[in-house]
Amino acid sequence: MRGYPPSSPDFAAQAAKALRIHELLLREYGPRPWRPGRDPLATLVSAILSQNTNDLNRDRAFARMRERFPTWEKVRDADPTELVEAIRPAGLANQKGPRIQNALRTITEQQGKLSLDFLAEMETEEARQWLTAIKGVGPKTAAIVLCFALGKPAFPVDTHVHRLTKRLGLIGPKTTREQAHTVLEKLLPAAIYYPFHLNLIAHGRQVCKSQRPRCEVCVLQEHCDYFASQ
Repeated sequence: MRGYPPSSPDFAAQAAKALRIHELLLREYGPRPWRPGRDPLATLVSAILSQNTNDLNRDRAFARMRERFPTWEKVRDADPTELVEAIRPAGLANQKGPRIQNALRTITEQQGKLSLDFLAEMETEEARQWLTAIKGVGPKTAAIVLCFALGKPAFPVDTHVHRLTKRLGLIGPKTTREQAHTVLEKLLPAAIYYPFHLNLIAHGRQVCKSQRPRCEVCVLQEHCDYFASQ
């Protein structure tokens, strides 16, 4: 895992490189101001549905689930087989259905109601620990809720972000996705977590694809370890 001490010259060089990459991505894809208004509970469920699938299938599954079960109480108390059928477009429905219901039950048991609004009053690490204590909620899912719904300084690492930060050399070649959350949160200024995450995803979809990356048109060539090795 690549994680230099913050006081080391290597860390300073990596941090400066990350900022240059961020600036180039901003020029390419534009600013991404955070906007309030997302329900953290809906964001949590959506993030669970998004695991190992694409946004289109996640959104189809979420819409089907809410049409069939219009309140979170109804989702929590649904017949498990009916919930699994509703969210089938997201894939791995037999796993995701129980995860969603377990999360909703855990929240109810600990808070007395189905809401995650209380997390807004917590420090980031306390809120992260609260979320990841729920079975089936890992670092990425927790970071999505904290960053997207609550505007807290958490950096989600999905497949695109993990692939790009490896290729760019911001994390080591053997750094796992779970480890990458810690490494990148130390490396990046908290103020850029949200736009950097979104612009890395956009770049991963449009240019730095998993198969056949379009290196010839990439604006990050000068800062990319993968391009330099070709």
